[in-house]
Amino acid sequence: MANKLWNRDFIIACLSYFLVACSFSLLMPTIPIFLSQELGVEPARIGVVLSSYVLALLLVRPFSGFLVDTWPRKPVLLLGTLLFVAVFTGYYFAASVLFLIVLRFVHGLFWGLATVSANTVAIDIIPSARRAEGIGYFGVNANVAMAFAPYFGVLIYDGHGFHALVTAALLMGVLAVVAAAFIRVPARQCIAEKPPVSLDRFILVKALPILFNQLFLAFGWGTLVAFAVLYGKEVGIHNSGIFFLFLAGGVVLSRVTAGKLVDRGHLHRMMAIAILLIATGFTGFALFHDIRMFCLSALLIGLGYGTLFPALQTIYINMAPAAQRGTANSTYLTGFDLGISLGMLLGASFAEGHGFPAMYLLTGALSFMALIIYWFFSRGIFERHRLDRPASGKADRPVE
Repeated sequence: MANKLWNRDFIIACLSYFLVACSFSLLMPTIPIFLSQELGVEPARIGVVLSSYVLALLLVRPFSGFLVDTWPRKPVLLLGTLLFVAVFTGYYFAASVLFLIVLRFVHGLFWGLATVSANTVAIDIIPSARRAEGIGYFGVNANVAMAFAPYFGVLIYDGHGFHALVTAALLMGVLAVVAAAFIRVPARQCIAEKPPVSLDRFILVKALPILFNQLFLAFGWGTLVAFAVLYGKEVGIHNSGIFFLFLAGGVVLSRVTAGKLVDRGHLHRMMAIAILLIATGFTGFALFHDIRMFCLSALLIGLGYGTLFPALQTIYINMAPAAQRGTANSTYLTGFDLGISLGMLLGASFAEGHGFPAMYLLTGALSFMALIIYWFFSRGIFERHRLDRPASGKADRPVE
């Protein structure tokens, strides 16, 4: 029973995370529509509003990890989620671009705290022998929310308006808080003397080379979020939203299986397969423009990222002691926040001068580069600093 994954608390944690991710994702596709149709904002200023929450995430992630590692984790989870939900009330009064920029920034701050604390609490609940598998299942909740909530968000917006959509997001957020209140978090051993405040309390310093490697892969995710639909329309695929359906399907399909293989000792092999799938998918996305290759590329990219997420998060967690799990999680999430931001900003600049196909070909090349960096550099960094030691013969051979 000690290794039982689907226990009461893990199920409740998954439900709470799914609800809070749905509440966040409901507004993602509709804020640009609201800004354009109801406030008459031009596209350049819409981009500023959308990116303000990413800036907040970059600022708050390291401090979120510090809070989660310093204070009892359940109260931090409840506070972060409650504040995140409370900010939804501000959208009822949104009437200017400046107000929305500030509101999205504040929302990003509490979203960062809520997600870091939720991931860390989940890892405390998951049996260590099934950690990667549990991380995979837990992360699927956010992926499913990101796949389906935007679709229903647009339906609610079109049928009932922006305020009704905000109300739906608020109600889902309240349910997330209620669910989180019932999670029983294992008590941590009290540390008589608090460690001194240092850089390593805010970011996992020894994992910075892994984070650098991660940027090459998160860059691609940023280009997808920002430009996949526009690119599809440019190459003549009018129903380009289908890309995200296949992307989400690939992510969900691989996340529920990749974690088990990581737990069985195939971490490095799964990382290599994940990066290869991502690189191949982006290359096909750039070179082939018919609907079948469009969907196949989306599926490959989804399978790659779905395999990457739990494997990469396991790398960070296994390089940190239990007292720094929050720091490890915040470092992992910061790597994606920073890489996604670079993908949005630098990808846009490159596409403006060379076109979307060239941008996605560059993204594929960066992914192949990430595979080389991981296999010949990052793999060794992890093996030197990992705190868990696999049983002999059950894991990928360590790098000398």
